[in-house]
Amino acid sequence: MRWSTMHIPTLREDPAEAGAPSHRLLLRAGYIRQLYAGHYSLLPLAVRVRLKVIGVIREEMNRIGAQEILMPVMHPAEVWQRSGRWYAIGDEMFRLKDRKGADLVLGMTHEETVTTLASELNSYRELPKSLYQFQTKLRDEARPKAGLMRTREFTMKDSYSFDLDAAGLDKSFDLHYEAYSRSFARMGIPAIPAEASNGAMGGSGSIEFVCPAESGEDDVVHCPNCGYAGNAEKATSTLPPADAAADAAAAADAPERFDTPGVRTIEDLARDYDAPGDRQLKTLVYVLGGELTLVLVRGDHALEEQKLIDATGKADARPATAEEIFAALGAHPGSLGAVGVTDLPVIADEALRGRSGMVTGANTDDVHVRGVDVARDIAVGTWADLRAAQAGESCVRCGSPLEVVKGIEVGHIFKLGTKYTDAFELSVSGPDGKPARPVMGCYGIGVERAMAACIEVHHDDKGIAWPASIAPFEAVVVVAQQNNAEVAEKGEQVYRGLADAGVDVIIDDREVRAGVKFSDAELVGIPFRVTIGKRGLAAGTAEVTDRATGETAEVPFDQVPKHVREAVAAAISLS
Repeated sequence: MRWSTMHIPTLREDPAEAGAPSHRLLLRAGYIRQLYAGHYSLLPLAVRVRLKVIGVIREEMNRIGAQEILMPVMHPAEVWQRSGRWYAIGDEMFRLKDRKGADLVLGMTHEETVTTLASELNSYRELPKSLYQFQTKLRDEARPKAGLMRTREFTMKDSYSFDLDAAGLDKSFDLHYEAYSRSFARMGIPAIPAEASNGAMGGSGSIEFVCPAESGEDDVVHCPNCGYAGNAEKATSTLPPADAAADAAAAADAPERFDTPGVRTIEDLARDYDAPGDRQLKTLVYVLGGELTLVLVRGDHALEEQKLIDATGKADARPATAEEIFAALGAHPGSLGAVGVTDLPVIADEALRGRSGMVTGANTDDVHVRGVDVARDIAVGTWADLRAAQAGESCVRCGSPLEVVKGIEVGHIFKLGTKYTDAFELSVSGPDGKPARPVMGCYGIGVERAMAACIEVHHDDKGIAWPASIAPFEAVVVVAQQNNAEVAEKGEQVYRGLADAGVDVIIDDREVRAGVKFSDAELVGIPFRVTIGKRGLAAGTAEVTDRATGETAEVPFDQVPKHVREAVAAAISLS
């Protein structure tokens, strides 16, 4: 491959519209160009990286016995209606009609479609079965951004497992966990497996693979001591026990009202009325499944909304409006409480269980109550873990302080159970001859997102530094003086020798200054640069430079293929 004929439109300056390092560098290095928000053309270099990423994942999927298929990207509405997700998923789903007026969907995922395929499974002897594909997905993201990290059109490797029972699902899940861990390691992506919510996917459990990066949108609660991790929607922590003596000192025989003019926030109450946040009951009002519900957390804690959704099973959760709140409780936010409320459901965070001597709103503007005993004074209908875990709190496994890190979700694996096989009435003949309902898992990796995440952790002020396993080329031969016939000829010889040795190589044979070639090679991120110049020609050597370390070795011309091949192999083995 020749640089002079390949389409690599590098830019000298950073694009103004790009913020995340991967977005900026993919544009500058000539990998992508935006058509419009959330839709990108992949240029030749990006196509090569994408194919290598797919190759790594495909090898690991085949290794666990999964079989590759390819399903349509356009689906009839009927299959989504049958699962219920036609109604549950909002504006992020692209919907359209064909010329006959039939409702269609552009696939954002393929659970429904693959379950229809599995209807041809007849016997437990055909299980387990894992099917996977690399297919375009389309999601109408409200705010596509950061280049390839959040787009409306992207490639996903999605796989689906079918097993006879929960034990079989556990095995398929573990196999995918191992395949994903190996895939990310081979691609040079330091992915943390974090417990996560199943959300709209349904099912009993999931693991999100998160690449730590400051540009990431996910918060991951992580224990550096034992390795526990959970994303913000799922993570838990251990709190120190409540001070029983302090609770007793603040207790009262019945809640006592007191005036709090102008108090609107937790901080106001703590500052002016000797009511620290950990002694306050924060009352939030949500509409869950169309029903107004009081949600209680400790004053110094934040509600994690996905935990509320998971605890109640109400995906259509939203904060109540000020008008709805006043109509139900007779007060405005800042003076709300659940004491004495019996006509609305109440769900409370576990951190409030057993607490007394607490302070909360009186459901009268500018009035609060103190001495609240949660068990005595509030009709809690449901207890659940609702709070967001915070840095510094204790790990639930080992007790060490937790950290919160930013990260990019690069993969997600789910235990779906029978949500979809129930909806499609899929059954096979079991070992006893009776119908058995297969249990499913689903597993996804965003291909272009993995490319972007890799750049987020493998770049410097010169450009991208691809791991050798997924770089567009493993080596570039830079002819320093293209107008010198002897140097140009030696460059061609070295290039052909590397190609014959099995090195994925490109030659930079452009009629430009050597400095431009060096800068472009560093910007594009090719792992090894082989420089052929007049000085080296006289000495019989080429300069071989490692992009990641910057180290340069003088290598005799006849040893260059062996040296580079071994260097590439060593770099890949370290991934």
